[in-house]
Amino acid sequence: MTVTDPRNPTVPPSSRPSLAVWKFASCDGCQLTLLDCEDELLAVADQLDVAFFLEASSASVAGPYDVSLVEGSITTEEDRARIQEVRAQSKTLITIGACATAGGIQALRNTSDVSEFLRIVYATPSYISTLETSTPIADHVSVDFELRGCPIDRQQLLEVIGAYLVGRTPNTPGHSVCVECKQQGNPCVLVAHGTPCLGPATQAGCGALCPSYLRGCYGCFGPAETPNPHSLGATLLEAGLPPDELQRLFHTYNAWAEPFRGAVQVPTPTHRRPATQQENTR
Repeated sequence: MTVTDPRNPTVPPSSRPSLAVWKFASCDGCQLTLLDCEDELLAVADQLDVAFFLEASSASVAGPYDVSLVEGSITTEEDRARIQEVRAQSKTLITIGACATAGGIQALRNTSDVSEFLRIVYATPSYISTLETSTPIADHVSVDFELRGCPIDRQQLLEVIGAYLVGRTPNTPGHSVCVECKQQGNPCVLVAHGTPCLGPATQAGCGALCPSYLRGCYGCFGPAETPNPHSLGATLLEAGLPPDELQRLFHTYNAWAEPFRGAVQVPTPTHRRPATQQENTR
């Protein structure tokens, strides 16, 4: 497609692919990961037009867009309508981060009384307009690829953008953090120290950051390809982890991700979200 800058229509349109970056309910950390690419970002900018990215610039170019990166979950009626508009003007839509792919830490509201939260926190709860749930983007529109992490890994992000620029499927890991621990030469913190760890059930991507410092994995990258959280949970209970602590362990950044939510007996919603390309190609 071609993109013409509406601020200066005399400038010839560009034939490079256009990129848009969108924010929904999130902390902006995944967008900052893109900005932190620094030199690599300059190389990416040479291959495409960054048409809409409010985290980096207030200037914007009207769509449609070849690729949209979407950060954040859906928590309001306004955002539920806005994501439909984003999908309509995006040839390829990629969700980035735990909020966009699994509802994020704010999805803890999904098993609680939101009205009670509003009553406790806000002096005038009637001023607040919010949904009862925080849900991933794929619950509302079709998604072409999911890039997980809290925050995402910059090398994986560059891989995904590069893959779509040349028309191939991105190559991101589906194995667990345990593989990364072996690559780093780390002793297993669960076996060696009895430290609760979600590494066996969590998708790789962080380079086994926490276990490298003798801390258990927190599940930042969501479920691995074959996570078996029920088996891991049983092992942790046998090791002496109290049931309430096991629930808190799974209830963090990816609490609403399947199958993490099922591992702690969280009620499953009646609807099913459409499969993503990432899930279909594995």
